[in-house]
Amino acid sequence: MANAMLLPVLISFLIMPFSAMALTQDFCVADLSCSDTPAGYPCKAGVSAGDFYYHGLAAAGNTSNLIKAAVTPAFVGQFPGVNGLGISAARLDIAMGGVVPLHTHPAASELLFVTEGTILAGFISSSSNTVYTKTLYKGDIMVFPQGLLHYQYNGGGSAAVALVAFSGPNPGLQITDYALFANNLPSAVVEKVTFLDDAQVKKLKSVLGGSG
Repeated sequence: MANAMLLPVLISFLIMPFSAMALTQDFCVADLSCSDTPAGYPCKAGVSAGDFYYHGLAAAGNTSNLIKAAVTPAFVGQFPGVNGLGISAARLDIAMGGVVPLHTHPAASELLFVTEGTILAGFISSSSNTVYTKTLYKGDIMVFPQGLLHYQYNGGGSAAVALVAFSGPNPGLQITDYALFANNLPSAVVEKVTFLDDAQVKKLKSVLGGSG
């Protein structure tokens, strides 16, 4: 019994030195020449002020595409200075009538701040499938919890722009429509798991570039 009680204490003492080391390091700018790991990129040598600066969100993204929207990321792959800091950012441009379809960020929560136009946004809870939606105007913010399906679309009469903050350096992105219809999963399987008929599945695969 005594050994069982001592085990959690022993584990906590084993973990503490690693936590202390993390706290004593000011930053760890990513060495992008190495592979990413679950703990982030290794730290690069020769850090400069430029590693903590990124200008990539200044220009509008190209919305001449199927969804009439563009996400310009400032994740660790573009902005090495956020490595290990638990943050990243992006710019969202949505043309009139454009949409960011249902998608998830498996590795971060999202905070969206509208700087221009009108964005209709919402997310779906995983426990009850409850939908939470709001119409966002310039100056408004909305949060999307980590891993939950959410969307944004432009419901106004002009282009919309938002700045986005994430609670991780590489939040990940999976767009539901592309995951289902832009792959080589056989149409018969997609029909089973989506309850769509063969014609609908093949039409969506054709539009989104899937096969099978």
